Amino acid sequence: MRFNSLPEWLAWQEKLHFTEIDPGLTRIAAVWERLSTGKPLPFKVVTVAGTNGKGSSVALMTAILRAAGYKTGSYTSPHLLRYNERMAVNGEPSTDAQICQAFAQIDATRGEISLTYFEFATLAAALIFIDQKVDVAILEVGMGGRLDAVNLFDADVAIITPIGLDHMHWLGDNREKIGAEKAGILRAGRPVVCSEVSPPQSVLDIANTLAAPTYIAGRDYLYHQTSDSWSWQQKDIEAFQQLPRPALNGEYQLQNSAAVIMAAQLLAQEGLVNINEAAVRKGLTTVRLSGRFQVLDGPIQRIFDVTHNQQGAENLERLLLEAPCHGKTLAVIAMLRDKDSAAVFTALQTAIDHWYLGGLTGERGQTAKDLANGLTAAVTTAQFSQQDTVEQAYHLAMQQAKAGDRVLIFGSFHTVEAVMRQIPELMSEGLAASA
Repeated sequence: MRFNSLPEWLAWQEKLHFTEIDPGLTRIAAVWERLSTGKPLPFKVVTVAGTNGKGSSVALMTAILRAAGYKTGSYTSPHLLRYNERMAVNGEPSTDAQICQAFAQIDATRGEISLTYFEFATLAAALIFIDQKVDVAILEVGMGGRLDAVNLFDADVAIITPIGLDHMHWLGDNREKIGAEKAGILRAGRPVVCSEVSPPQSVLDIANTLAAPTYIAGRDYLYHQTSDSWSWQQKDIEAFQQLPRPALNGEYQLQNSAAVIMAAQLLAQEGLVNINEAAVRKGLTTVRLSGRFQVLDGPIQRIFDVTHNQQGAENLERLLLEAPCHGKTLAVIAMLRDKDSAAVFTALQTAIDHWYLGGLTGERGQTAKDLANGLTAAVTTAQFSQQDTVEQAYHLAMQQAKAGDRVLIFGSFHTVEAVMRQIPELMSEGLAASA
């Protein structure tokens, strides 16, 4: 084994390939062919692509399948506190030993083929899921779909979540181009669920070309909410009444939940798994996901959200307005350079009283100065403070906040992670949950 610890493996992987992002399936496919010796995966695959709602959809599908008695593997990215979160079995992050063993197997097999950090993770997840004998794996696409490493594996059912403008340098500058990249996860004759009422036409065109049965929200399945519950129906085939609301904050989680239930029904209808209404109900109430409008109550409420694009910011604004506080809403924000900060600021301008801008380190990190330029260009009347780091911005916000105020921490997984590491109770809970 090249290394004995997970941190050593990860530090080496970060520098192994000539660039952090290198879309394409040629390298990873060649290594997987050697690892698998051509054998098909021994479990069913649900692949989730889209711009927003991917993590929630993976968590919801995992919870429902587990409630139905199936052993699940879930692959997500990025992580919040520990790398191990990326590849979980039955909701439990993989151990360092399991991941290191998978890395060693990949390294011994790849020969002279160079792999990216994300490609190593994707292959390791597959090996761990095989070793753990999961029944179904739910795989979250990292970026795009067509050329993403996750697309190495054929989806039995695909989910396309809402598509917005993100990663435009790689995927295209409009929804149709981005939709075409996301639809790369579709397979001939395999069903796809679109959680949007009006998905990009490019997605529908590709599905039609592949003869992939397409299930669209509002057309092929419906959901309706009441004051304290909601209902779901697939035309005249199946209907669930008075469902509990998902244990994730936000009305938009009903959109994610409805699509996941549709995908679960497709698995059942094709004889892949057997999912009943009781499993749906239990899954909705037991689902957990860190960093998605995660609330830490106290004299000064703190809210953590990994939102980093316009569509997500619009959802976040609705959540803030739906749950007003007695005092002010203060926002601690830091973002990556390739994100449209101006669009995020614009979407949230009416919900935020004061902005606390921090910088992110690393090659992709944006400085607080650049973030301030984006803010003042988008919101000319913005009240803001500027600090070199996220941690400094957070501590200043907490010093200036008064009882009854709330502090929103958002803009990136890196932002949420940096602040969570400043809060002992969150660190103890998070690390205990992923131990």
